[in-house]
Amino acid sequence: MITKELWKNIRGSNKQPDQIMLSIKGDACTSMTVRWRTDVEYNKGYALCREKGTENWSRYEAVTETFESDMDTSTLYWADMNGLKPDTEYEYNCGNDEFRSENYSFRTSPENLEKFEFLCLSDIQTGDAEPPADYSRLNSFVKDVLKKHPNVRFILTAGDNTNCGQTDIQWTGLLEGMKGIMEYIPLMMAMGNHDDMGFSSYFTKENKYYSEKAEYFSKQFKYSYADNGPEDWKTANYSFEYGNAHFTAIGISGPEFVNEWLIKDTAATDKTWKFGSHHFPICYAGSDLSCDDSYPVMMEGMEKFDVMFSGHEHCFSRSYPRRNENLYDKPSQGTVFYNLASGNHNPPGTRSMPKLWNSAWYANEDYHSTYAIASIDGKKLTLTSCTDDGRIYDKCVIDKQTDTIEPYACAPVYNSTRIMFKGADLGQCAAQTPAEQKDGVWFVPAAILFRYLGADVELTAGKAKLMGYKHTAEFTEGSDIAVTDLGELKLPAAVYRGKENQLYVPVDGICEAFNMRYSYYNRNNIISFEMESQAFLTPTQP
Repeated sequence: MITKELWKNIRGSNKQPDQIMLSIKGDACTSMTVRWRTDVEYNKGYALCREKGTENWSRYEAVTETFESDMDTSTLYWADMNGLKPDTEYEYNCGNDEFRSENYSFRTSPENLEKFEFLCLSDIQTGDAEPPADYSRLNSFVKDVLKKHPNVRFILTAGDNTNCGQTDIQWTGLLEGMKGIMEYIPLMMAMGNHDDMGFSSYFTKENKYYSEKAEYFSKQFKYSYADNGPEDWKTANYSFEYGNAHFTAIGISGPEFVNEWLIKDTAATDKTWKFGSHHFPICYAGSDLSCDDSYPVMMEGMEKFDVMFSGHEHCFSRSYPRRNENLYDKPSQGTVFYNLASGNHNPPGTRSMPKLWNSAWYANEDYHSTYAIASIDGKKLTLTSCTDDGRIYDKCVIDKQTDTIEPYACAPVYNSTRIMFKGADLGQCAAQTPAEQKDGVWFVPAAILFRYLGADVELTAGKAKLMGYKHTAEFTEGSDIAVTDLGELKLPAAVYRGKENQLYVPVDGICEAFNMRYSYYNRNNIISFEMESQAFLTPTQP
């Protein structure tokens, strides 16, 4: 364990400005925001900025706030450098009259820009409880990517920027890891669950908790990003524009309030492209994940975007265009959910697998950092995802002019109703027993579904008893009453004997008995079951 006094000499704040970070807060053609940190002894500062090659500096006073963390008390500064010229290179420095940073540079956006690139990263966190958190590998990786792609205008993340966001040890690690990068290129972060995770004791990892308001993230970047998010959920939710594109960073709390804001936020822009960044994947590839925290609560808002970037799983997947619980082929028909793999040698903890809603996926179970380059050229977007050793595992072109996505892929449409659980087809075990609808009620072969899940199933004459997710339910042929661990359950229709001599049970009854939910993809003819629990079911072996 390390004390605050010792931390001051490691990565604590001091008189000299550090953690200097650019961000886009206003008009990217005429402004740039810079953030920095000093010791709490100082509380006033300013940035100086001038067009490169000229002599006259313009002064921009900083807004300051005291930030008290678990390891330090410091002053944070934000200066908005406004009134700049479009498509112009500037140099700047920051600090106070006595202590100032060295000079750095940036370039403003050209007006009416329709051709540019940005870098997408996710799950770049690293480090265990032993301080200081070491993000040096991330530093080398990102610098190498930027050498390969020198035209990148800014970096967009999809969350889990740190491994434990409620400690100064992790944030100082990340910001040290982005040193030499974020002073020159704006860093636009969406936050993830690890970014608001904390422990009562970081060093022993006791009493884990989540800060609903993302306290450390919100305080440290309060004036870095636009103050245009939903009331009470700002900083973690914000939007900005660059060139012909609108970008929205979406937090992980208050989904019902955020959804309303997303609808209004996207309606207020006339940009050609609309991008979202939300940590939790909607069309995930993990075998045991769920998206109940985000979807369907934010379905309407999320499906206003052309592309939704996400992370969390540490593996890659790209969905068919999705809208209103249907999968399509053309970009005009829905949102492409683009799940970024890990950017810092973090292979997935969950096993990924092909899912019916994804047209492409990559397991990323080897130890490599990954990234995606988004290249916009008018109404054409090229997304290229790569590993740090140069392999391209996905490249797609979304073309609004032709309303196509290449490589071409048609979302599946079935002539008998397929059953899927968490996006996965039940496969051979359910090939001859599709879901059926009778008198407006959906039925599935309950025993086959639960055996696929790995649950315990007892079959006796005319009865099927299912056991899983800490609940039991017994269904009887010809009866509309199920016997569950919580008592009798009235079903919307009676159980019947259907295909392959299986007992077909009303879907609504299964969902109520086991706290599941389902949706019907009418275009694709799919019944999809979701379960909030991420537990794996394994049959009991006596």
